Amino acid sequence: MVKIGMIIGDRYEILEKIGTGGMSDVYKAKCHKLNRFVAVKVLKQEFSENANFVSKFRIEAQAAAGLSHPNIVNVYDVGEENGIYYIVMELVEGITLKKYIEKKARLSVKEAISITIPICMGIEAAHNNHIIHRDIKPQNIIISKDGKVKVTDFGIAKAATSNTITSNVMGSVHYTSPEQARGGFSDEKSDIYSLGITLFEMLTGRVAFNGETTVAIAIKHIQEDMPSPREYVAEIPLSVEQIVFKCCQKSPDRRYQSMAELINDLKKSLMNPDEDFVKLTHPDEDALTRPITGREVAEIKKSRKRELNTDMADIREEQVYPEHEEEYSDDNEYDYEDDNENDDYDEDYDDYDDEEDYNPKMEKVTTVLAIIAAVLIGCVVLFVAGQAFGLFSFDLFGNRDSANQNEEIEFVTMVNVVGMREEDAKRSLIELGLTPEIELEESTDVPEGRIIKASARAGDRVRVGNNVILTVSIGSEGVLVPDLFNKTIEEAIATLNREGFTYSRSDDHDDIIAAGYVYKQSPEGNSKAAAGAMINLWVSLGPEEKRVEVPNLIGLTEQAATAAIIEAGLKLGNVSESTTDNENLFMRVNYQSISVGVFVDADTEIDFHIATGITGALYSYIDSILPPSYDEDPDFKSGTNVRVIITTTDEVQLHDNTTTLPTQVNFSNIKSAHGFVTLRYVNQIDAFTITHEDGTVEEVPARTESKEIVRPVEFIQQ
Repeated sequence: MVKIGMIIGDRYEILEKIGTGGMSDVYKAKCHKLNRFVAVKVLKQEFSENANFVSKFRIEAQAAAGLSHPNIVNVYDVGEENGIYYIVMELVEGITLKKYIEKKARLSVKEAISITIPICMGIEAAHNNHIIHRDIKPQNIIISKDGKVKVTDFGIAKAATSNTITSNVMGSVHYTSPEQARGGFSDEKSDIYSLGITLFEMLTGRVAFNGETTVAIAIKHIQEDMPSPREYVAEIPLSVEQIVFKCCQKSPDRRYQSMAELINDLKKSLMNPDEDFVKLTHPDEDALTRPITGREVAEIKKSRKRELNTDMADIREEQVYPEHEEEYSDDNEYDYEDDNENDDYDEDYDDYDDEEDYNPKMEKVTTVLAIIAAVLIGCVVLFVAGQAFGLFSFDLFGNRDSANQNEEIEFVTMVNVVGMREEDAKRSLIELGLTPEIELEESTDVPEGRIIKASARAGDRVRVGNNVILTVSIGSEGVLVPDLFNKTIEEAIATLNREGFTYSRSDDHDDIIAAGYVYKQSPEGNSKAAAGAMINLWVSLGPEEKRVEVPNLIGLTEQAATAAIIEAGLKLGNVSESTTDNENLFMRVNYQSISVGVFVDADTEIDFHIATGITGALYSYIDSILPPSYDEDPDFKSGTNVRVIITTTDEVQLHDNTTTLPTQVNFSNIKSAHGFVTLRYVNQIDAFTITHEDGTVEEVPARTESKEIVRPVEFIQQ
């Protein structure tokens, strides 16, 4: 069991519980080796006892630890201690996307897309490393206080689903893909589906499919059509609606095939929201009858020719080697092509013994020859009839009509001209006998004078003389990117928002630029970029200071401890006297203010105590218990009755009372130096209404919410 104040992995000190989920509890902790705060996710006991799950969980978590991206909550460490399985992750101060949507009711189109793009970038980085999330939902996306978007819980979903963990553990079924709902194979396109459902919720403030049970919701994912977000918010642009539809196609083959494709369309939607550029495949199109192409006709003819050649080879074999047929039949070693005829021949062999001239193989040959003869006769009859009615332009001697001598159809194979210079592409088409037509189009990706696309694809069969439209880039002036170097991150973000750009952020040390200021950007300032393009910002953490490891002072004399502090490059702080129950520490250091092995700045002061007495120390706790702060619980209401529980680190309970805060406590003769104050209460959240922009009113009913807040406290020595 994890307790506040305990240290796991010899380095992570558990400070407070910050969250809980179906599979794990999350704690804020301090890494004493690197002197930084981290989040420690601890598996609940029911999963820790499942050896198969733990094995897969560790493998997946270790794979996720290899990911490093600004839009992914990085995994630092994976470990186990006394049956406690844990993952150490980057600590992100902020709220989940789910809570963010609940607070704002729904997001604007621009904000939803600006959040979705960095989510895509994080998932794309994972997909490039062959890691599939399998549980994309707003609860697994965190928006930090400085506006960064991060995806968490990579790798955990695969371990859970491969061990048939129930849906109440795996989180909401509202975001699962149809193939996951069926229990089938899931891949990168399953994450794209779940992200589409998440985008739908950002835009509308509601989930796409809902029901009374998880099974009912899963069936809707499999069977029901995706609702249009414009049914709930009419001002959602066409392109954004189409992006949601394409992400949430029932068949994975009809969705975006990669995150890169989705990111490209999202960026286009920022620039041209009402343009119909998203290519959707309608489910009924697969069943439509389509005209057969010349290439397919040629393939059918070749296939038929091969079959005829095979049949003629069989005929020749019969004519040359008839005497071996009986030998093969008697030995049962030769497999004929027609299994049904061979079975009849073997079973009735004795019945036909008297008919020495009968051969079933020859019967097949006779049938084939009869069919060929019938086809030839039919062709001759049709040809003569056509000549009689003037349907054909051939005379009876096989000469073409002079009026059609020059009308023979000829095809050529289209070459790849994309990226070629305009003159080179035109020359290539003319050499093929095709007629080039030029259309001009602005492009920020293709250089001026180069081919963006052609109306015929490379490899297509095109009739000689046909027109082929070449779309030629005329370049683009684009939008001037603002120079954000040495500007505060707040100023930089405001500037980008004003200019219509999106952004991503990375933090690192810089020896010159002060902390909180931009020291690098891409694209560079004063260059040109497409409207709405993403600008990558690197923000300084300031110079990387040299860190000093704190030595172990426990058990040293006062003089030796002072020398150790100075030798390590630290400063001597306050030296106090205290008592101890350990005789070996009499007149030696029994306490130091900073733990052993922690890295701190040079010249940091270290305090220590010298044990001048042997008796056991006693402590007192005199304090006023205050109600939860806004940071602890923004929904807490003054006057709420709170159950206050005060315990020591050895779990001795000092006080258990229900009262109205604040309340005064006074305890003495406590044998522990540390303890906890636990506040338990129930929030009464009133009903409220939300008026949407389209005039509809949504009633949110009143509800209650149980809360528990744990505060570590330090008692004062008497």
